Amino acid sequence: MKSPIRFIFSILFVFVFYSCRNTDTSNSVLFQIQSATYTDDVLVDGTVEAVNSSTLACPRRLEGTIVFLIEEGVLVEEGDTVCILENRESENYLENLVVKVEQSKAQLAKSKADLEMQYALLEAQVQSNEAQTSITNLDTAQIKYLSIQQQKIKELELQIAVIQKEKFQKKLHFLEQINESELKKLKLQIEQDENQVDHIKSILNEMVMLAPQNGMAIRAKSWRSGEKVQEGDEVWGGMPLVKIPDKTEMKVIIQASESNYKRISEGNKVEYTFNAMPGNLAWGSIQKKAPMGKPIKRNSKVKQFEITATVDSFKVIPELGLSANCKVILTEVFDTIVIPQLAIFDEDSIKVVYVKKRKKFEKREILLGESSLKQAVIIAGLNGNEIISFQKPTKTKMKRIVLLPDSLKIVKVEPNVEQSMPIPMEGMPTEKIMN
Repeated sequence: MKSPIRFIFSILFVFVFYSCRNTDTSNSVLFQIQSATYTDDVLVDGTVEAVNSSTLACPRRLEGTIVFLIEEGVLVEEGDTVCILENRESENYLENLVVKVEQSKAQLAKSKADLEMQYALLEAQVQSNEAQTSITNLDTAQIKYLSIQQQKIKELELQIAVIQKEKFQKKLHFLEQINESELKKLKLQIEQDENQVDHIKSILNEMVMLAPQNGMAIRAKSWRSGEKVQEGDEVWGGMPLVKIPDKTEMKVIIQASESNYKRISEGNKVEYTFNAMPGNLAWGSIQKKAPMGKPIKRNSKVKQFEITATVDSFKVIPELGLSANCKVILTEVFDTIVIPQLAIFDEDSIKVVYVKKRKKFEKREILLGESSLKQAVIIAGLNGNEIISFQKPTKTKMKRIVLLPDSLKIVKVEPNVEQSMPIPMEGMPTEKIMN
C-alpha cells in the first residue's frame, strides 16, 4: 500500500513544482512604454484680479466714518458717488474757522473806521495849527509898533506855532504808518484763516468720492478687520475703500504654502480652471513672487506667500474675484520615455526595471532624468517599446540582468530641461545570464 501512495505524492509534487516554474507572466501588472510628454506640476489656488484698477481711499490728512458706500458689484459710471465719509471734528473746526474769519473781517472794518477817525481829528488839528500860524504871521506886520517885551512875546508865539505844526505833521506821519501796519496785520490774519478754510473745505470735498471711470465697484478689505468695509466703519488716511478695476487685462493672485512657493519659479507656465465657470480654461505664466510671506492669522508661524501670475489667453474672460484652480507647470519634457515611479526599483544602489521578455523578465539598469513623485524620465536603459512590470518577479521568472556601462553613470542631467531624448542602448549594456 505504501508504494502507490508514495507514487501519487511524487506525481503531485512534480506537477506542483512544474506549474510553479512555468507560471505564465499574464498575472503580472504590466505597463507598455511609449513616447510621451513628461510634466511635473503643482496645484494651488488663486483669485482673479484686474491688472489695472482705480482705488478710492480715505484722504491721507484725516480720519472718518463711512456714512454711505456703494454696494458690492454695482456697475457705476464716471462721476457717480460711490462713498461718503463723515468727520465731525473737521466739520466743527471748519464752522469755527468760518466764524473766526467773519469776526476778523468785522474787526478789520472797525479798525479802519477808528483809524480814519483818528486821522481826521489829527488833520483837523493840523489845519487849526496852520490857521493859527497864519494869524500870527499877520500880527508880525504890527510888531514894530509894539514894545520890545511884546515883540518878544509875538516871536515866541510864532516859534510855538511852528513847533506845533512840526509836531502835528510828525503825528500825522506816524499815524499813517500805524494805520498801514495794523491794517496789514489784520488782512494777513484774515488771509491765513481763509486759506485754512479752503484747505479744510478741499479735504471735506474729498470725503465725497466719485467714480473716476466706468466699471464694477468692489469694496476693499478693512485694514482693521480684514473683512470687506461696511457703512459705519471707521477709516483713516490712505485706507482703500472702493476699487473699480479695468477688466481689459487680468491677473491671478496665488496664495501658496512655503513648500509650493519654493518649487514655483518665475516664468513657469500656468493653466487655469474655474469651479464657477465649468469648461472655461485660461493660460498664463508666473510673473512675480513676493519676497516675504505673511502669517495665515495673527501670531501663526504658518505663512502664505503671494505669487502673481498673468492671464495671457482664455476661452471666456473670467469674472473678477473668481476663484481659480492653478496648475503650475514646473517641468515639461517633450517626446521622451516616461514611466511610473511604481515600476522603478532600488537594488544594490542602482535603479532597475523589469522588462518582459516572452514568459520571463529581464532586470535592466536605467538612468533617470527629470522625476516627480509619480513619474520619471528615462534617459538611458530603455528604448521606448518595452513592456515593464509593476511587480518584482520571482527568481524563476528572471532571464538575465542588463547593466549600463560606467561611462553613462556620470551623465549630469540639468534641471528644467524642455526636451530630453533617451540615450540609445546600442553596444552599451553588460549582460549577465541568470542561472
